[in-house]
Amino acid sequence: MPTEHPAVAVVGSYAKALVMTADRIPAPGETLIGRDFRGTFGGKGSDMAVQAARLGAAVTYLGVVGDDAYGAELRDLLEHEGVDLRGLRVAPGETTGVGFIVKDTAGRNVIVVDPGANAAFSPADVDAAAATVRTADVALAQLEIPLGTALHALSLAHAHGVTTILNPAPAVDLRQTDLSSVDVLTPNEHEAKVALGLGPDDVVPAAELGARLLALGARAVIVTLGGSGSLVVTADQVTEVDPVRVAVVDSNGAGDSFNAALAVALGEGRDLPDAARFAGTVAALSCEHWETVPSYQDRTTVEAYLAANPNPTAIPTPTSTEARR
Repeated sequence: MPTEHPAVAVVGSYAKALVMTADRIPAPGETLIGRDFRGTFGGKGSDMAVQAARLGAAVTYLGVVGDDAYGAELRDLLEHEGVDLRGLRVAPGETTGVGFIVKDTAGRNVIVVDPGANAAFSPADVDAAAATVRTADVALAQLEIPLGTALHALSLAHAHGVTTILNPAPAVDLRQTDLSSVDVLTPNEHEAKVALGLGPDDVVPAAELGARLLALGARAVIVTLGGSGSLVVTADQVTEVDPVRVAVVDSNGAGDSFNAALAVALGEGRDLPDAARFAGTVAALSCEHWETVPSYQDRTTVEAYLAANPNPTAIPTPTSTEARR
């Protein structure tokens, strides 16, 4: 039965994002003059929690931050977004994670992250908040936290009938990992190749990548393809999901937006292809604006867009303000 406000448990990371814009991404050893330095919210877990909450889910966040100003900022943000913080631990003596991000004017980015307190997120922290995981409709994890912690949370959720999603990012080799507690694995093409021990230049069709990942134990794989949409791969069929055409200003955080929207849609009872279409729309809309959290749209905005653009294909012209930044 569809759930109007699905319960989503986000098991993940937070990192303060320190961001600068340059005309292009620097080459190794190169120094460029940048501009528009700003500090903003980052981390895949907190991104997913905010996006899911804005889409109407009842979100619980599990993670670890340091006892510092950056950690306090996260608590303030999630409280403002209505996220349940019973699973958030503040670790004295630890620093909150930090990410350095360089963006260019074409919407591309490079990112380096110091995990900080995220590395201290343990299975014991998950057990301390087990009630929120067991009673969720969907549990969503990613890999800016220890892999063992993410899988422990998903195993706990799966054992209680909760739908589980693992976004394997940052990419790691998963060939020796039991993914039987994962209902949906959501890599992009690069992450899928790394998970399978393939090189970046290996030419393997996305459908084949998905099929090989299924053999690791996940029940379904959604390979996200950026501007080409996504591919839903199950043991029974492969479904192509068309992209939503927007003028891309900044792609940073679009993957987190996709995963959060996917969790909400599955929690509402949609099937995988329909959930992927909804997630693709939400992620695309985030690309029309700068940053992560500021770019995430609420449910009213998403539904209004869907009503006005049931089959969006035209690429709109960006506003002058967004295009120049």
